[in-house]
This record gives sequence, C-alpha cells and structure tokens, in this order.
Amino acid sequence: MRAFRSLSSWVVIAAVAGLSVLGAGCKREPAARGPDAPLRLGFFPNITHAQALVGNAEGTFASQPGVGPLKVMQFNAGPAAMEALVAGSLDVSYVGSGPAINTFLKAGRELRIIAGAVNNGAVLVVRTVKTPAELKGKKLASPQLGNTQDIALRYWLQQQGLSTHLDGTGDVQIFPLSNPDILGQFLRGGIEGAWVPEPWGARLVAEGHGRILVNERDLWPGGRFPITVLVTTRKVLETQRLRVVALLRAHVRLTERWEDDPAGFTTAANAAFGQLTSKPLPPAILQQAFSRLEPSLDPVPQALVTAAEHAKSLGFITDANLDGLVDLSLLDEARATAALPGGGRWDTAGVTLGVPAGEDARP
Repeated sequence: MRAFRSLSSWVVIAAVAGLSVLGAGCKREPAARGPDAPLRLGFFPNITHAQALVGNAEGTFASQPGVGPLKVMQFNAGPAAMEALVAGSLDVSYVGSGPAINTFLKAGRELRIIAGAVNNGAVLVVRTVKTPAELKGKKLASPQLGNTQDIALRYWLQQQGLSTHLDGTGDVQIFPLSNPDILGQFLRGGIEGAWVPEPWGARLVAEGHGRILVNERDLWPGGRFPITVLVTTRKVLETQRLRVVALLRAHVRLTERWEDDPAGFTTAANAAFGQLTSKPLPPAILQQAFSRLEPSLDPVPQALVTAAEHAKSLGFITDANLDGLVDLSLLDEARATAALPGGGRWDTAGVTLGVPAGEDARP
C-alpha cells in the first residue's frame, strides 16, 4: 500500500510538471524550416496505432506522392508526443483522443484533429468481482493519470456511485501504472483490475485469467468512441497543408485495406509490432485484441465532446469547449483524390500522375 501511495504522489507531481512544460512549449516559436525539410510523423508502438505500424513498416507513408522527405518519430506516451507537436518539433501524430483534447484546451487551441484512425478497444478487466458494487474497497489501475482510460474509469465509477480521489482515498483506489506494470500487478494479485487499451485487455484475460466487467464500447451511443486519432497543428496546416493531405491519402488507403482485409491487415500489424518490440502477440491474444478494434476515418466528434465533459466533471479540465478542434477538410481532399478513374492520381500540386494525355482524371 505504501508503495502504491508513493507512486500516486509522484505521478500527480509529474502530471503537474508536464502541464507546465506543455504550457511553456506552446509559447516557443519553432525555427523556420526550409521547403526540403522532412515532414515529421509521430506514432506509438501500439496496436491501437495499427495504420501507423503497417504504414511505417511497409513504407506506405514515405512512398506516397506529395509527402516528400519523411521522418518517423516514435513515442511511448501521449503527453510527450503532444509536447513535441506544440513545440514545433513534430508535424503530425497518431495519438489518443484524451491527450488530443487536453492539448487543444491547454495549449492555445492550436491542435487540430484531421482524421480518425481507430475506434473502441478499451475494457475493464477484473480478477474476482462480479458487479460494480463489489469494487468498493478494491484497488484498480489505469495507464496514466488523466489519460483516456483513466478518465473513462473514474467517470464510470462515479456513475456507479463509487468515489475516487487523486490522493488514493475514496471508495475505490486507482493507481496509474504503465501497461506492463499493470499486467505484472494483476498477475501477482496486487490489483483487482484495470481499465486498459488493447492488447492489454486481451492479455489480462488470457495470461491473468481475468474477465471483462466493462467493454467501454457498450457505454457509448452507437457503440463507437475514438481511441486513436490523427492530429496536427494550425501552423502546420498553414505551411504544409498539401503534404499533410498527401500523408492522409496514405492513411485513407491503409484504413480501407484494414476494412477490406481484416485478417491480412491484422497479421501485417502484428509483424510490424513484433519488429518494434521484439514480442509479436500470440495468435489467440492478437485475434481477441483486434476483435475489439474498429478502423475508422471518423473521429466521432460528438464522442470527443462527451469525453471532454467527462474530464471536466472530474476536475481534470475547466473548459470543455472543443469548437475548432476537428477539421476534416483535409480528409475530404485526401479521400477525393486517393483513387481516381483510369488509375491516375493527383499530386499535391494538382498535376495528374499516370493518366493518359488528354484525359481528365479529376473526379
């Protein structure tokens, strides 16, 4: 217990420090970059970033006409990626909806969600309890204080009449732990359960013999909420819009490929995941994890608004106004030019590529 309390205290301090850094970062003006500078794309080695995994491993982004030089940057946490974005050292990134909302509200409303990537894929897995009421007095975990799953867990508990507090008191204690540490604590019986993204939910079930008490998808209208979105900043859109549209064309193709061939894309994503982590997922866990993920270009704007309202009700943010956060105009351009009649494509300057002379390939 003492170790858990100490960890919680340090995480609160780190979270406050992180917000201070984010605020400072948005005030820094990035150095001017030449036209030949690489477009910098961020993502995490997570299966909830499946399009990024496959697109990076197979060179889909780098080979997309119009993207130009590309630099791929890996991150392990949303706040780090968002700090890089607002500081001007990253141009576009895959990220969870929670960090995207938080950054938009706390960093001058500069961030823009330009496409959805993955919906759903988060669950509350428990060891012994059968009902929400039985969670009173138990210890639960989430991946990070104030992250997407942490807010979902705290809000759900609140709706069940169970209190949680950042100092570790309340009806239910929630400890922020990395996903690998969550698995370790679950296996050792140190926690009753955790609200986690895939594949960690599938791993807690398969390796820890847990059971799913809540599939977060069931809590949302239409059974859909965004777990991963694609983001950039207003400044990048002003200076590199055409290149970002080209990058989105690759994202559209990857998403459609996942929709058209789920089994093949799942295999490709796991291979890429294995290359980055040296630990590809076992087939049974892989299939369970991907069964709860939905590829989607729709960031479900109303769900973003609801998530912000949940965060505000918990005291993580004071303003839930997301006006201006979502800009799908680039996605519309990318989808319109991703596949043109006659096999031709438009590059970012509007010049047809591979279209016979005299034919107009514009849809």
